Amino acid sequence: MTVVNWLKRNLVVIAGLLTLAYLLLPNVVVTIFSFNKPKGRFNYAWQEFSTDAWKDPCGVSGLCDSLAISLQIAFWATLGATLLGTLIAFALVRYRFRARGAINSLIFLPMAMPEVVMAASLLTLFLNMGAQLGFWTILIAHIMFCLSFVVVAVKARVMSMDPRLEQAAQDLYAGPFQTFVRVTLPIAAPGIAAGALLAFALSFDDFIITNFNAGSTVTFPMFVWGSAQRGTPVQINVIGTAMFVVAVLFVLTSMIISNRRNKQKA
Repeated sequence: MTVVNWLKRNLVVIAGLLTLAYLLLPNVVVTIFSFNKPKGRFNYAWQEFSTDAWKDPCGVSGLCDSLAISLQIAFWATLGATLLGTLIAFALVRYRFRARGAINSLIFLPMAMPEVVMAASLLTLFLNMGAQLGFWTILIAHIMFCLSFVVVAVKARVMSMDPRLEQAAQDLYAGPFQTFVRVTLPIAAPGIAAGALLAFALSFDDFIITNFNAGSTVTFPMFVWGSAQRGTPVQINVIGTAMFVVAVLFVLTSMIISNRRNKQKA
């Protein structure tokens, strides 16, 4: 009975830890195989420990070039989607206008629509416009599908804001710009940051929409997919591990800064 009672008390914690382990398991496998030295073209079976791939992460032709393209597209797509998404979110929450309800519904369409449908639609649009497929068509496509995620994240934050804080700032003779910069923007910042991080991850990781609209441009996900047909180099695992570590460090740093601020306020 003691064991059963303990399981009942800690069931949620155990389920959470098992789920976390399940989610992190692929990253662990990728990290382990980044130190592998395969005998053939495919890095699917463990052979022997080696740090050769870590010493020369750009040793495979085209890998770092595709990575640079993906990072550039993700950066500009995040910037564009965050700026437009933040403005749209504020407009939808703060203002009343015709077709506001319809726009609210349309915002969710890219999130609910299958990627292949959006990819084919964007390709048809670009071809009818006579646009040359490449970096810019990928960037436009990424901004379009990342926009909805940013709007949803920022909108949720703006809706939870207490309007009395802005009214108090205005009562203290703060102008509209000062109120926005010193009150509204800091409160909305976590939602904006969350939307930006989500947009960056979605843009960097996207394959289907990118593959339809890339032309001869090769992004990192496309390089990985192409390599899987011919042989998977260990350097792909190295890049994946490095990006995972950077993401974890970023999250941990954000948590530490947030905890310090909360302690200072207390």
